[in-house]
Amino acid sequence: MIKVILDDSTGSQLASLTDAELCDGSGKTVGHFLSSDVYRRLVIDWANAQVTDEELQRRLAQPGGRSLAEIWQRLRSAS
Repeated sequence: MIKVILDDSTGSQLASLTDAELCDGSGKTVGHFLSSDVYRRLVIDWANAQVTDEELQRRLAQPGGRSLAEIWQRLRSAS
């Protein structure tokens, strides 16, 4: 993700908002601003929607798997 540094005035305006539509001088939408809290909540909600609780339980109940050390070892040997 690219980091954009805002001038003090714009930063102050956005600091008190949870969300905003960002527009250019002609009024055309160029993007949307979400506060860190709103963004984090959306990402968590999206992630939770990808796998059901039942699927997580099913995966936990499956035997087998590898330890983190085994995964790291395999990744090291693959590069």
